[in-house]
Order: sequence, then structure tokens, then C-alpha cells
Amino acid sequence: MIQLLFMVIFSEMAVIMVLSFKTPFRKLVIMGLDRLKRGRGPVVVKTVAGTVFVVMVSSVYSMMEIQKRWVGDDGPVSSTDQVLMVRHLLEATLMGATIFLALMIDRLHHYIRELRIRRKTMDAVKKQGQGSNDKKPDGFDKVKSLEEEVMTLREKLMQLESDMEAKTKQINAAEVNTVALRKQSEGLLLEYDRLLEENESLRGQLQSLDRKLSRSDSKKNL
Repeated sequence: MIQLLFMVIFSEMAVIMVLSFKTPFRKLVIMGLDRLKRGRGPVVVKTVAGTVFVVMVSSVYSMMEIQKRWVGDDGPVSSTDQVLMVRHLLEATLMGATIFLALMIDRLHHYIRELRIRRKTMDAVKKQGQGSNDKKPDGFDKVKSLEEEVMTLREKLMQLESDMEAKTKQINAAEVNTVALRKQSEGLLLEYDRLLEENESLRGQLQSLDRKLSRSDSKKNL
């Protein structure tokens, strides 16, 4: 489960990087996302996202239950509860990062599509304006209206580019947060391995104590 979540997060980060920069792979990724949003694709994606969210809530609930047990018990915290707590925390963090990156990919794809549509509209208007310049002088009013429309579209394009730049900054900040989450997850994995080793050590000590007690009981019986 944890390895699968790490693979999904790295894949989503790769998709974000491809969408952020103009490369030959960017067009392929956009075409793939366009096909994914057709037909039953959105239903499948929403179903998977809902399932991940429910599992994340379940992990958070399990952490709360373990924490309540720690508060209620006066004795020392068991190593098994510590291992379960770390595992649930790691799974909830990874699932939250997965959902966040999926939403970021969706928004970035939406803005890129809007920008492409606006550019195509501007190109069509420019071609119409160039064709109107070759007509008779009685079409001056129409040419003027087209020029005003071009200016309006240019202003909208500048606004959209500024919005795109702001979204790119947000994406960069999200990538920094993702790297921090990855480092935190690596630390949690190390802690998880350490707790497993302690658990195995405690089990070995308990088994040795059980053997000693059984030997002493057998001697008493003799």
C-alpha cells in the first residue's frame, strides 16, 4: 500500500513537471488527460478519489482511537500501538498528498486548455483583421470594431497569462511541499523500521523468558 502510494505521488509529480514546461511530452499528456475526461473517465476518477478519501479518513480515525487508548491507559505504550500509529500516519499523509496533486493536475490542465482556446480565437481574429484590410474603404467601421475586439482579446490574454504565472508559482510552492512530505515520509519509514526491530527484540526476550519459566516449572515438578 505504501509503496503504491509513493509510486502514484511520483507519477503525479512527473505529470505536473511535464505540464509546467513546454516539451514534446506536454502535448501527449494533454491529449491523454482530454481522453481521460471523456466518457466514463470522470466517473472512474471520482470513484477512485472517493475511495482514497474514505481510506484516509479511516486511517485518521484509527490514529484517534490509538491516541485515546494511550491517554486512557496508565501503563507504558505498547510497541505494537506505536507501529500502528506510525503506519496510519504515513498512509494518511501519502493519501492526502495524492488527492492534492490530482486536484493540481486537473486545475493545471483546465488552465492550459483555456489558454489554447484563447490563442486560437486571437489567431482567427487576426486573420479576419488582415482580410478586412484588403477590402474597400466602406468596411472601415467593421475593421475598427475588429481591431477593438483584438485589443480586448489581448487584454484578456495578458490577464490569463498573469493568472497562469500565479498558478505556476502555486505549483512550485506545492512541489516544495511535496518534497518536504517525501522527506517526512522517509523519516517515518525509518522510525517504522526501528520500531519493528524493537518489536522483534521484545518478542525474542518474551520467548526466552517463557522458555526459562517452563524449564523452572519442569524442574519443580521433578
